[in-house]
Amino acid sequence: MLTEQQQQIITNIYDYVCIKLANDTTGHDIAHIERVVKLAKHIQSFEPQTNLFIVIISAYLHDVIDDKVIENYQSARNDLLAFMAQQPITQDEQLAIFSIIDNMSFSKNLTKQRALSREGQIVQDADRLDAMGAIGIGRAFYYGGNKHDSMYDPNIKPRILKSKADYRQSNTIINHFYEKLLLLKDKINTPEGKRLAEQRHHFLIEFVKRFEIEWEGE
Repeated sequence: MLTEQQQQIITNIYDYVCIKLANDTTGHDIAHIERVVKLAKHIQSFEPQTNLFIVIISAYLHDVIDDKVIENYQSARNDLLAFMAQQPITQDEQLAIFSIIDNMSFSKNLTKQRALSREGQIVQDADRLDAMGAIGIGRAFYYGGNKHDSMYDPNIKPRILKSKADYRQSNTIINHFYEKLLLLKDKINTPEGKRLAEQRHHFLIEFVKRFEIEWEGE
């Protein structure tokens, strides 16, 4: 159970995130954050040995210093550090939170799996689950449209991503399914996350199959 003080800290962080992501048009808005928090809390309920407070805060903050979302990484990080210093959070808690949000993203784990606490694995699973299924499809097209990517070009083949630079390089939206979304199922950490991922992964496969058939006018 969370204490009254912890609940207030979470409220403060929620308000902070709402302000920071208020103008997001990439699919990393507060609605995404709230879904990730809900999924993380659900998965954590199957992992009672973990710290719910750390899970919730990390889930709320996981995108506020992500360089695919914000314009100036160092400025955003400094702002978050200053904000967190104002909260009654211990140094160990802050280290645990930053260790998660600094290391959980897909792009940072392309070449080597970064070590995450169990709390970090829970938040990572929740974030990856929101990139799958029906919501994941919607977010993929929303993000791709924001970046002016074309929907599909059968002459442009999916890549094997080897670096963050590869990941950030523009490509078709359907290729994003092959390069990332369809790979997420096998990268989930927790048993409950794996269970949820199976359903969402199947939906992705069926969508891509149908999309490619309809693209040909069939």
